[in-house]
Amino acid sequence: MSHNRAVIHRRFTLASRLGEPIHGDLRLPDGSGPHPVVVCCHGFKGFKDWGFHPWLGGRLAEAGLAAIHFNFSRNGVRAADGDIEDLDAFRRNTLSIERDDLDTVLDAVLSGAIDPSLDATRLGLFGHSRGGGIALLGASERPEAKALVTWAAVSHFDRIADEAALTEWRRTGVFEVVNSRTGQRLPMGVAFLDDVLANLARLDLSAAARRLAVPWLLVHGTADPTVAFDEANELHAAAAGPARLLPLDGAGHTFGAVHPFSGPTPHLAAAAEATLAHLRSALAGASPA
Repeated sequence: MSHNRAVIHRRFTLASRLGEPIHGDLRLPDGSGPHPVVVCCHGFKGFKDWGFHPWLGGRLAEAGLAAIHFNFSRNGVRAADGDIEDLDAFRRNTLSIERDDLDTVLDAVLSGAIDPSLDATRLGLFGHSRGGGIALLGASERPEAKALVTWAAVSHFDRIADEAALTEWRRTGVFEVVNSRTGQRLPMGVAFLDDVLANLARLDLSAAARRLAVPWLLVHGTADPTVAFDEANELHAAAAGPARLLPLDGAGHTFGAVHPFSGPTPHLAAAAEATLAHLRSALAGASPA
């Protein structure tokens, strides 16, 4: 597969259902289209410009697929190309808001609002880590989605089992997570906890896997310290449709990628190659690269 196709990069901003900005990047192959399109969801403490995301968007576009990366509206990134700095927005984020943000982006793709050259009949979803869970929900609920790829995806959203920690979260109104990259203490508000408890059925990823009918590639490192490889097995076992699990032996949560990005590792390159092959096959009609 050659990768010398010119890539066009455009920025866009949408308004979330709550009227807040969703900043995004569109990377697409040079040419009139119509282009198959892949909408990509970043993970917890992530953002559209983190690490491998811009590189992956470029790889997808070089292979003939338009790629959309976007910031969830309350991920804490204010600027169109910034890092996490808005801790109040981060505190007020919930999974339902992220799921709604994905719908806002999908609706803008389908209406032609992001770019009229995007082929809404050949739409795929991608997500990393917690974003893999959001992408799975979207792919299982939106009939327009024709393919799914998840990297290091969570199999459940209720990540805190410690009753004492939950009690303290309720008492103080905040649960702090440390961003190991920056040292920031990032606050999660009680709204996040309430949203998970109020929407257990809708946010049930095993149920979403059972509903999913489209081709799904699950990529997961066997040495992932953040989301255990067992979670990939859980999702794969729950999948009712065509699903393939690709274990990457010895790979961690980001397949060796760091931020700022310092180039692809062998694990990341393997994940990307499998992803391109899966999406091009599932979104049939992708022009050859």
